[in-house]
Amino acid sequence: MEVHQHSHTERKKWTHYFWEFLMLFLAVFCGFLAEYQLEHKIEKNREKQFINSLINDIKADTGRLNAILINRTAREARLDSLALLLNSFSPQNFTREIYFFAVTATRSNAIRFIPNDGTMQQLKNSGGLRLIRNHKVADSIAKYDVTIRFLLRQGELEETLINDYREAASNIFDARIFDLMLDSNNNVTRLIEETPKLLPFTQKELEHWNYRTYSMKALNKAIRRDARIFLQQAVNLLNTLEKEYPDK
Repeated sequence: MEVHQHSHTERKKWTHYFWEFLMLFLAVFCGFLAEYQLEHKIEKNREKQFINSLINDIKADTGRLNAILINRTAREARLDSLALLLNSFSPQNFTREIYFFAVTATRSNAIRFIPNDGTMQQLKNSGGLRLIRNHKVADSIAKYDVTIRFLLRQGELEETLINDYREAASNIFDARIFDLMLDSNNNVTRLIEETPKLLPFTQKELEHWNYRTYSMKALNKAIRRDARIFLQQAVNLLNTLEKEYPDK
């Protein structure tokens, strides 16, 4: 009868299991670090992309604001001249000038601020503001956005005043003359041969028109003041971005 001997494997020491665990832990940890570094690099690159795009938007805004300041100063002069001539002793002697100034009173494209806010909207809607690690920059961007929305609300108020003005102006000006002063591209041209006439308005209607004109003039000055302040804010933000992100 044969006796079978069972082979016994040598039992592993606890240090062997320890080193296996340690190597597995280090592999997982190194993988985590590599993934973290990659994600950090991706977010840093996205931050630089946002900053570059935001700088371009702000530069476009400053160009627009400079034009608006010039146009609003010209608008104030035209409204002043219009009110002065229409309230003179003989406005019928200045109807060409009056109609020229009047036809531009309700045109707002040249004075309206439309922000280049594509990057700002993307930052807000996609949670991109969290990518801005510099708290000073993030705060400045948030304040810039608040000012933009304030100027937009002012523009909405101005459109309401312009609509009120149109109602008052309909008692004084002949709309057919306005139509003659617009070319095929809706640009204003001065009357040369035509000597236009004003409608037979009453003193009360003139006073009503005066008040609407005064309201537009006052808001025009206020928006010009705020646009000047906003322009400085935009310049300061540009300087901050270029200082904090020199390698953008």
